[in-house]
Amino acid sequence: MTDTAQTAEKPKSSWLNLAVDYGPLLVFLAVYRFSAPAETDPQAELQAIITGTGAFMVAALAALAISKWKLGKVSPMLWFSTALIVGFGALTIFFGDPRFVQLKPTIIYSVFGVVLLIGYFMGRALLKILLEAAFEGLTDEGWLKLSRNWGVFFLALAALNEGLVAYMSFEGWLWAKLWVFLPLTFLFTLANLPMLLKHGLDVGQEEKVLKDEPPTT
Repeated sequence: MTDTAQTAEKPKSSWLNLAVDYGPLLVFLAVYRFSAPAETDPQAELQAIITGTGAFMVAALAALAISKWKLGKVSPMLWFSTALIVGFGALTIFFGDPRFVQLKPTIIYSVFGVVLLIGYFMGRALLKILLEAAFEGLTDEGWLKLSRNWGVFFLALAALNEGLVAYMSFEGWLWAKLWVFLPLTFLFTLANLPMLLKHGLDVGQEEKVLKDEPPTT
């Protein structure tokens, strides 16, 4: 009976994790699209960005509260991401400059990338701490390699974010968060599965690996 109940709760937890990770971004995109002018108008465009940013901040705080309420915890990555969303969102609204909110992902990816690689060279698998997850059977070497891989990937995402900011419109950059960063993260997670299985990951944990992939908002 207990095993059945735990199995039934898994999908709910998985969907809730996805909602917490990507819900604020979807709110940002929806509010921005609703507020954006039909014709080219720099002032109205800026106002739509500011409105969307405000909604983004509120949604991020709501996701933090929901994570604490429903999941009973807030991951270090979510704490850090929410702090940057609120901080850089406030700067975007105060200065009327969307570059601040666009800089947030670059900082998140860069910080985590550097931290994970420093941990790797020190022989510490810091990704295990950041995700607050322990994949059954995964060896210390497996965790270390996973931390290294994600460290490199995070730095690549930081560079990609800066490239998209430089060459795309604000709306194009927002859509890229869904149609570029999210698929890349999913594919990268899948690409790591053979290595994880080689280092002892229980095949029953594959779903958990996909569920616990680091967020990209």
